[in-house]
Amino acid sequence: MTELATRAQAFGLIAEGVAAGLTAPWRLYLARGCRYLSLSVGDRTEWNAWRTHLGCPELSVRVYDAGGEIRRSSVAEVVVDGCRISVELVEEVSTDDLDRLLVADPTAVEPEER
Repeated sequence: MTELATRAQAFGLIAEGVAAGLTAPWRLYLARGCRYLSLSVGDRTEWNAWRTHLGCPELSVRVYDAGGEIRRSSVAEVVVDGCRISVELVEEVSTDDLDRLLVADPTAVEPEER
């Protein structure tokens, strides 16, 4: 892992992931001072690839109501050289899928368990 002392190094970290074959995040936020870097990805496959690439040990899941739609936010985080890096995936879910909300990785649930 590279040091994240400058903006160029933070963006270089993302460029390395893309060069390694990962899909570019659809949104990237880098806080002033390079102490927080946030990547938003489009699907669970991309989320898993980025969190594996970055070595994110911390995972959290939040479910919330967004104007009548239920959303699930999965966040993986790691701290590198004092910079907190998070990879976030926001998915819309339905009440028909409530059991999916209870597991950290819904792709790990076998279809007959659903």
